[in-house]
Amino acid sequence: MIVVGGGHAGIEASLACARMGHPTLLITQKVEQIGYMSCNPAIGGLAKGHLVKEIDALGGEMGRATDETGIQFRQLNTGKGPAVRSSRAQVDREKYRLRMKRTVEDQEHLTVQEATVEDILLDQDRIAGVRTDSNGTLYCKAVILAPGTFMNGLVHIGLTHFPAGRMGEPPSIGLSGHSSDWGSE
Repeated sequence: MIVVGGGHAGIEASLACARMGHPTLLITQKVEQIGYMSCNPAIGGLAKGHLVKEIDALGGEMGRATDETGIQFRQLNTGKGPAVRSSRAQVDREKYRLRMKRTVEDQEHLTVQEATVEDILLDQDRIAGVRTDSNGTLYCKAVILAPGTFMNGLVHIGLTHFPAGRMGEPPSIGLSGHSSDWGSE
């Protein structure tokens, strides 16, 4: 099993696979950025709150890390009806990143590798592995893609735009260029 991306989704996917006993490789562009929160370090809220609770119910790590690294916990829209109320926590960005990185690195059956996945390899209609920018070909039977905004990522500042995953980090261009070929016949 190979998981591509070390953000929220990649962390949860790789931990779930490894905890089920599957040898799992998490490939991320920067190991030091596993669990890094780019913008507002919030967990929950109206859009993500439901998803965070489901991840937590399935044994995910995001809720535990939030409990340990939270600096503010709020209930949103308390003056409105129950359909629009939601929990939201602000976390210490650095503590959260370090907590998630440590959890991933300490997980049995989970290995972390720093690389950029450039292509998904197919053998007829089945996944065969991935090709990276630095380590050649890695074979597997399943790939989970969780690159977040890095796939063909662009940063826009006013009228200027340029390729980037986050400011100062490279996008995943090679992988993006092949995504339209997957599943086509």
